[in-house]
Amino acid sequence: MKKIALLFAGQGAQYVGMGKDLAEAYPEVAALFRRADEVLGRSISSIAFDGPEEELTKTVNCQPALYMHGLACLGALKQEVGDLPITAVAGLSLGEFTAHAAAATFDVDTGLQLVARRAEFMQQACEMTSGAMAAMIGADENSVRDLAAQTDVDIANLNCPGQVVISGEATKVALAVSLAQEAGVRRATMLNVAGAYHSRLMKSAYEKLATVLGDIALGIPRYPVICNIDALPVVEAARIRETLREQVTGTVRWQESIEYLADHEKSDLFIELGPGKVLAGLAARIRKEVPALSISDTASLKTAVERLKSLTP
Repeated sequence: MKKIALLFAGQGAQYVGMGKDLAEAYPEVAALFRRADEVLGRSISSIAFDGPEEELTKTVNCQPALYMHGLACLGALKQEVGDLPITAVAGLSLGEFTAHAAAATFDVDTGLQLVARRAEFMQQACEMTSGAMAAMIGADENSVRDLAAQTDVDIANLNCPGQVVISGEATKVALAVSLAQEAGVRRATMLNVAGAYHSRLMKSAYEKLATVLGDIALGIPRYPVICNIDALPVVEAARIRETLREQVTGTVRWQESIEYLADHEKSDLFIELGPGKVLAGLAARIRKEVPALSISDTASLKTAVERLKSLTP
């Protein structure tokens, strides 16, 4: 029997139509989205299902939509295969909140309200600052760290070998991109994002989220949740609050998270739940010997279920 680790997508993976066919095929998923609309007091489902894209892309819409979509994918998967031998869960940035909901650290409604506030705070921080992010491809981590120090920007993501994301003031990020090649970076690309996520420019969001987290009741996670900030499992409520707060301004250690899942939790199958196949692709680059499945819609669900049945007799 495979030991499964669930992976949940972060902001940037969204697309118009996500979750729509799952809601049409599974009454439980439709009910999940209807409940989300009630909790938020607005139709996040219609934005996810029908767009327009510029509305879905807004942080205040994108993060709740992604959270619900990840849980919808998990719900549909469980409808098809029943209980899974889940050993641990992890999520990239926003996806860490979805992972906690999947592990029952908090209930779905509480997590959705928390994500909505986080999104609101982060959008406010973006509007208060002039931030940007850039991907450094084919780069040695230490070289990028030196470049970041030289240009006064932060390391936002350590995604996989040779892929580091920087974040900070737009002019400084642009300077880092212009100097990247001479620093040994094969390719540097500005990212199409609203601001400088996972950097010191998100400090106001960090402070506001800390207050909200302090008022939320947290349970003991059903499975180990590998946090972004240090790529280790979190169990105690105080530490969970701390890690969810710190990841707003801190580095997402995704490569180390996948390594921990494979090496310490002994996960031998990754299942990505959310739009696209980015996390499965990163996992393949980090631990290519561990198979990774992606589920985002009914077609990918069907493929994954067939593969899952062949892998877990």
